[in-house]
This record gives sequence, C-alpha cells and structure tokens, in this order.
Amino acid sequence: MNPRNRKQQVTRVFDGRTHHIALCRGFRDQLPVFGWGEAPSTLLTTAQLRDAGLRRNGQDPVALLVFRHQRPYARETVAELFSVELAAPKRAAAPGQMDHAMEARRTCVDCARVQDYCVPTSTRQCWDCFDDEQGGQVEAAA
Repeated sequence: MNPRNRKQQVTRVFDGRTHHIALCRGFRDQLPVFGWGEAPSTLLTTAQLRDAGLRRNGQDPVALLVFRHQRPYARETVAELFSVELAAPKRAAAPGQMDHAMEARRTCVDCARVQDYCVPTSTRQCWDCFDDEQGGQVEAAA
C-alpha cells in the first residue's frame, strides 16, 4: 500500500481548552495517530515542549506521532504528543540547588572529601582512593 494513498480519518483532538478537528491516520490505544508533519500545531512532543521552555505538567498524551525512518534502518518511531495549552513553564532551580548538586558530584564516597574535579560516575571515588583500591588488587593478583 502506498503511504500517500492512506485513508485519512476525521477526529476531534481536545487539547485542554478547545476541540480541534484534524485528519489522522487511525487510532492506536484509543489515541489518534498522526504522521510526520500532520499533527496540529497545538500538540508537541516532550522534546519540543522542552525546547519551548515548557513541561508536561502531569498530563496524559493526547495523540501519537508515528513515522518510519528511511536510513540507516527502516524502523518505526512512536512519540507521544501533548497539549501546549495544558503544559506549564519549566521550573527553575533554587539558588543553592545547583551548588549542592555540583558538590555531590565532587565528593568521594570512600574518604568523603570534596575534590577540585568531578569524581568518575563509574566508581564515585577520587583518584587517590581509586589508586589505593587498584593497588591492593594488583598485589593480591601477583
């Protein structure tokens, strides 16, 4: 079946305040399905909401965006679409929140010292504690 000859269905999409009449490709999980470039402008994906400085605000998806990739693999991607009208502005971090988070990234879990650098997330250890631990393992192996 040629994708250009697909049957379009008329559906009502409620985006929080108003009902929009739109042509969709069908339904999946009781949600209207739109193709690439076919969704109403009042419906955005989570990434698009984030780029617009908005967040979902706990709302359920209103519709689905389904499209196939041409290259490198012909896989199908399904993205949930959310209403712009029900979205809320992103929350800003509290003044000391980012400082506290960065201090946690610089703190070694073994010696509890705050380092000048971010400790590796794989070990959460400073280089001194990591070298001490690795040195003991090398001696035990020999």
